[in-house]
Amino acid sequence: MTDQPLDQDAVLTRFARAVTDGHGTLTDLDQHSGDGDYGDNLRAGVRLAVALAQRGPQRGFGALGEVFLDEVGGTSGPLLGLLFSEVARALAHGPADAASFAAGARAGLTAIQRVGEAEVGDRTMVDALAPAVTALGRDGYAAAAAAALDGAERTADLSARHGRASYLGDRAKGAPDPGAVGVALLFAAVAEVAEPGAEVADPLAGRS
Repeated sequence: MTDQPLDQDAVLTRFARAVTDGHGTLTDLDQHSGDGDYGDNLRAGVRLAVALAQRGPQRGFGALGEVFLDEVGGTSGPLLGLLFSEVARALAHGPADAASFAAGARAGLTAIQRVGEAEVGDRTMVDALAPAVTALGRDGYAAAAAAALDGAERTADLSARHGRASYLGDRAKGAPDPGAVGVALLFAAVAEVAEPGAEVADPLAGRS
């Protein structure tokens, strides 16, 4: 696991680009199991966060946390805001290394589960976030990105038990949960910045 400080602004830039490039695919995934606004909400949020970070004084995860908690709608917006805010807090009070990021991600997972009451297997972002947090603390950023992607892929075979998709039952199966894919995009962006040269799969590859 690398001990180099994490470049939050680089993560924000890369994550925003991945979300913007994948907007159509994220929208399609949400239309399969939700109301189709996930791509719009996520793209709007990362664009606002980039603008906020450029103005300062908020940096990458701090800007993401502020925007997603206060300005992004939908079910996922505030929950992602909790994750971003906990990561920002951990990086601000530690050496901004992998251990600090892991602590923040773990606190974010706890906050999301406290508010959203979702567990692994419920077909939500938790299915990607929980295994990513476990892998991050043990094996580092690239392993966390792979675990997040694997968790997101597994949601395609799950029946939703939370959110709008829960009304569809088994009809939501066949495509991964968009919130879980969004988490996989985040961890891929972090790994690409923190571990240059590591093999990091694109969570949206082959879906367009």
